[in-house]
Amino acid sequence: MKVYKYPTGSEWPGILSRPQYDYNNLEILVNHIFDEIKQTGDEAVRKYSLEFDNFLPDRFEVSDEEFHIAEEKVDQELKNAINIAKRNIEKFHANQIEQISKVEISTGIECWRKSVAIEKVGLYIPGGTAPLFSTVLMLGIPAKIAGCREIILCTPPGPSGEIPPSILFTARLIGIKRVFKVGGIQAIGAMAFGTKTIPGVYKIFGPGNQFVTQAKQIANKFGIPIDMPAGPSELMVAGDTFSVPEYIASDLLSQAEHGTDSQVIFVTWSENLIAPVLEQINLQLKKLPRKEMASASLDQSRIVLVRNKEEALLMINEYAPEHLILAVKDQEFFIENVINAGSVFIGNYSPESAGDYASGTNHTLPTNGFAKAYSGVSVDSFVKKITYQKISKMGLKKIGPVIEIMAGAEQLEAHKRAVSIRLENIKKN
Repeated sequence: MKVYKYPTGSEWPGILSRPQYDYNNLEILVNHIFDEIKQTGDEAVRKYSLEFDNFLPDRFEVSDEEFHIAEEKVDQELKNAINIAKRNIEKFHANQIEQISKVEISTGIECWRKSVAIEKVGLYIPGGTAPLFSTVLMLGIPAKIAGCREIILCTPPGPSGEIPPSILFTARLIGIKRVFKVGGIQAIGAMAFGTKTIPGVYKIFGPGNQFVTQAKQIANKFGIPIDMPAGPSELMVAGDTFSVPEYIASDLLSQAEHGTDSQVIFVTWSENLIAPVLEQINLQLKKLPRKEMASASLDQSRIVLVRNKEEALLMINEYAPEHLILAVKDQEFFIENVINAGSVFIGNYSPESAGDYASGTNHTLPTNGFAKAYSGVSVDSFVKKITYQKISKMGLKKIGPVIEIMAGAEQLEAHKRAVSIRLENIKKN
């Protein structure tokens, strides 16, 4: 990790820059695959499943027998852990359900808003270097709580053509019945446009590599909403004399091992912390099975020494990290003033791993600075808000003249007449 000491404001953009990639060729590829899926459906999905995943399925959808076999393969200790995480995530997300609250604007005018579940949603669970069954919990549980009627899940199969048992067990546990062995660009395209065997959906959720991320963003251009623009994982840790170097190093490495394109940043105003943290990183890195991947991530990561906590706060809000750990003494200062972050972990005993798995909050979060405008996945992500209003004769008599004046000023005569006709009838009767 490169160390920067007391950088000037002009140096910040370079220090806080994320890894950059050229997506131009990737966009061409995604559009080409999407065109084929729109034209030939399952045939195109099979073609690219063979090309990218070396898998040519007899059928895409996971059978009941495969679900049963998968459940038997998951050991009881992991089943118990998943069940505990499930309960915690359900408890946190169930509290997000919005109750209908009717507002009497004035006599005879009543307005309210109602949350209605998105009818059809598609969940993407990455494959690749790790079976992310935890993401099944993070996406599937709020979708079920929201009341989505149709939930499908796509995930790439392994070399043997099988989906990791933990993913299938978790999907069935939370009530997802339709899982498809499809990954990458072709999975996003199938969910966006629908094929004979894979239903089209109204919104697509889930993280993924640069291929999946680009495919989601292009699907969005075709009018298919997505949860958020998401890129490689990232973590920022703020620390001072309150911090424990061993803990900071473990947190930085826990995020770095996600992938070579992940980024971690440690910002501190205690210079004496830097050497111990670096020492711990080197010691702990040697023991990691994924040390090559973590090491590559650390090559594009930073340690930044700033002058004080106020400057650290400015840096946090400028970077807008996906994950933020506040291993600091003055926690309330940061809790009150952090405005750009996906999820915040407070104190020495709140590792980012807790949010990834079992504390209850969601781990599907905005990356690449999108935390300045986007929230992480929640029950709200799976609903749309419909407003209602009911106006009585008395209410229209009061507000009608206001509407007539405003519509007349905008020269929208039909708008004005829609009110005037009713007011004239009310007077007659």
